[in-house]
Amino acid sequence: MRILVTRPREDAAGLVAALVARSHEVLVEPLLTIVPRDAVDWPPGQERAQALLVTSANGVRAFACADDRRDLPVYAVGDASAAQARALGFADVVSAAGDVHDLATLVTARLDPKAGPLLHPAASTVAGDLRGTLAAAGFEVLRVVLYDARPVTALSPQATQALAEGAVEAVALMSPRTAAAFARLITLAGLESACAAMVAVCLSDAVAQALGPLTWRRVAVAARPDQASLLAAIEAAAAQGA
Repeated sequence: MRILVTRPREDAAGLVAALVARSHEVLVEPLLTIVPRDAVDWPPGQERAQALLVTSANGVRAFACADDRRDLPVYAVGDASAAQARALGFADVVSAAGDVHDLATLVTARLDPKAGPLLHPAASTVAGDLRGTLAAAGFEVLRVVLYDARPVTALSPQATQALAEGAVEAVALMSPRTAAAFARLITLAGLESACAAMVAVCLSDAVAQALGPLTWRRVAVAARPDQASLLAAIEAAAAQGA
């Protein structure tokens, strides 16, 4: 099956390798460009942080570039972001293996709000309300914006041609923002009809909902918001003839 992977290039390698190992053909089409901030506005009190909240591999990469600290415990939303933290030199890393709700549940169970604030390196736009959920449990969350994830303005010529020719059987979508960007770009290119022959494989229900009114051959949602479940959904789609 030929699959369009829409992740930023920094994050796509693991998924691409897993798909190729399963004999799929992959076309990488990043829909968001990661742009580090030149100047960082660190929130007051960040030096008292008891732990780092990581909701993406890009977030921990950006933090590692902006700050030399590696002694902070890391609470990561998923296994990929946890692996990236370990690769960057963080020794105390725990994965929630899920979404921001799972991360909030993990933090609430493991940490004491009185021990200090939680530092969240992130983009200018974030998904979910991690800060609000943890604030309700008594935690102070300090979000520091370290990068921007900017949507691309058009599909690449290669992706446009493949979609127009019906050469793509499935598209893997990992975030609501990416799904919304894909829907916008498909419409801009006048390729809405191409979706009717494809399966949209989404990491979560929120991702699927962000696709809007596009008509698909099928929309498949991963059982859990992690790469293993996404791969299982892709394999199921392939077994059904996409």
